Amino acid sequence: MLPKVSIIVPCYNEQSTIRLLLEALGEQTYPRAEMEVIVADGLSTDGTRHAIAAFQRDVPDLRVRVVENSKRSIPSALNRAIEASGGEIIVRMDGHSKPYPDYVANCITAHQAGRGDNVGGVWEIHPGAETWIAKSIAVAAAHPLGVGDALYRHAKQAAEVDTVPFGSFRRALIERVGFFDESLLTNEDYEFNARVRKSGGKIWLDPSIRSVYFARSTLLQLVRQYWRYGFWKWRMLRRYPDTLRWRQALPPLFVLSLVALLLLSVFIPFVGILLVAELLLYFSIMILAGFHAALRRQSAYLTVGLPLAIFTMHLTWGSGFLWSMLTSSVQNHG
Repeated sequence: MLPKVSIIVPCYNEQSTIRLLLEALGEQTYPRAEMEVIVADGLSTDGTRHAIAAFQRDVPDLRVRVVENSKRSIPSALNRAIEASGGEIIVRMDGHSKPYPDYVANCITAHQAGRGDNVGGVWEIHPGAETWIAKSIAVAAAHPLGVGDALYRHAKQAAEVDTVPFGSFRRALIERVGFFDESLLTNEDYEFNARVRKSGGKIWLDPSIRSVYFARSTLLQLVRQYWRYGFWKWRMLRRYPDTLRWRQALPPLFVLSLVALLLLSVFIPFVGILLVAELLLYFSIMILAGFHAALRRQSAYLTVGLPLAIFTMHLTWGSGFLWSMLTSSVQNHG
């Protein structure tokens, strides 16, 4: 007997990608009769609902339901979808994603083999548009200088990890560790997995479980995304300080050093030389990475685009993290 699977999808204004996701779910090798798709929509204002309704008409034998997510946050969307679902195994997807045809089947195989309590796979980052900056952002989002040692961006071997981006888990895991934390507007996956690990559970990454993820298409969208990531990472780390990893500490330390050197240079002119030296070293590394990527991918725009995208990620993630530290400190002493 194959287990029933509920695929849960948080969604808000995903008109351009939601059909791609639903079509990919319709092409899964896992039997459609054993799957349901629950889309938790945050009251989308574009054509997302129309795109979902059109798919429901075109592919009636794949059960797709839409539930309201009035709070419009990702963790609340996940919780509303879980509450509305009935499957033994829950597979979390995203409106910006497109799973490979064997995605669900490989998740089920890993669970039946007892590999982990929360099982996920590897992202393939694709550009969100056909512009040079969108393509640069996609490369940066998978580059070691952009993501450090995040295995779900480049793993080749199965391994136990700290977190997976789109996890799959048995319903019993929710009963054991609780739902997603709705007080965190981002980093809800990492916080959930921290609770799983603290309960004695295992997070398993299997590179045979693959999905395409569509990166942000403009620098402004990237700024908003990474500021939010940094801001809510600090809020999560206050509860689980032992989950801090070196790659997460570097961006705020980098931004803090720039601010400190800039302020000190007003009073100590020599410090200005240190600031210039740090920036020269940083951008030299970024430009070399851009040249290397441009040569390897035969795309000249990466010479400029990759350094620009990675710098945006570092600066906004680090600034969001530091601003979260500052505002939470003020609140605590207020």
